[in-house]
Amino acid sequence: MAGFYALASEMGIREPLAPLRVPAALDPERVALGEALFSDTILSSMQKFSCTSCHDLRAGGTINEPRTIGYQGRIHRFNAPTIFNVGNNYLLGWRGDFTSLEAQNEKVLLDENIMGATWPMLLSRLRESATYSSSFQRIYGHQADREDVLDALATFQRSLTTPNSAFDRYLRGDNAALTSKELEGYRLFKGYGCASCHQGSNVGGNMFQKFGIFEPPPPSNAPGDGDLGRFTLTGQESDRGVFRVPSLRNVAVTAPYFHDGRVSSLSEAVSIMGRSQLGRTLAPDDVDALVAFLKTLTGEYNGQKLKAPSTTSGN
Repeated sequence: MAGFYALASEMGIREPLAPLRVPAALDPERVALGEALFSDTILSSMQKFSCTSCHDLRAGGTINEPRTIGYQGRIHRFNAPTIFNVGNNYLLGWRGDFTSLEAQNEKVLLDENIMGATWPMLLSRLRESATYSSSFQRIYGHQADREDVLDALATFQRSLTTPNSAFDRYLRGDNAALTSKELEGYRLFKGYGCASCHQGSNVGGNMFQKFGIFEPPPPSNAPGDGDLGRFTLTGQESDRGVFRVPSLRNVAVTAPYFHDGRVSSLSEAVSIMGRSQLGRTLAPDDVDALVAFLKTLTGEYNGQKLKAPSTTSGN
């Protein structure tokens, strides 16, 4: 018997969600080089931090802290989002600053409160390294340059997909992949309108929305101007409190939640979204069903189901 997704397709019904897209064949040497760079402190000015300091690939692709501390001792504006499935997001960053992984990576590398590097510094280090010098020469045909560093990092990041979640198996025809409670959660997710913003194969990541449509969310204790959202970029009053809609892939293992990490409980986050974004006070049974559905979005990396990160310090 065909699964609901296959049956809906046959009937011409357009589902708001789709199975996770796995990228076409990526150059394995560029992926390997990008992976090495991603985990190497050589990319940070003080050589104390790497990309994995905030994006733990052994867990949810993030770390279990509301917001991390940067080089200059300032708390970052935003919670570190998961790096997994980032290649399937059209918009990148909490404010949707970028649509290019290469552009976002460059911003992170050069930001004085994140990696704090400069291109002359980075390229000098990479060219002086026998290992990296040989790798760039072999893969790109010349010494490391700005474009190649960004290409290697972005190629690796595009490889960070987490397929084979229970929900993906269901969409591909496995009726036994979801329990009745999880299916009820999916029905509510669509019926309440959650899927209007959290749509597509990444269950979000492709549009903007104001946080607090029907009522303001609970106040944040985080300092700084992060709550202003895209307003800090555009200065447009209509962008005040507007953020990129995050992907919900692996959401059960990427706490804490929201742009400032203000909530550590997925149930609480769902309840807040009901009030703030839907204008509803969700019944406890509905919250439980929605959380059960969201847990089916947890996929696998390197053949292992993702797990939640432990509390740790990052840059």
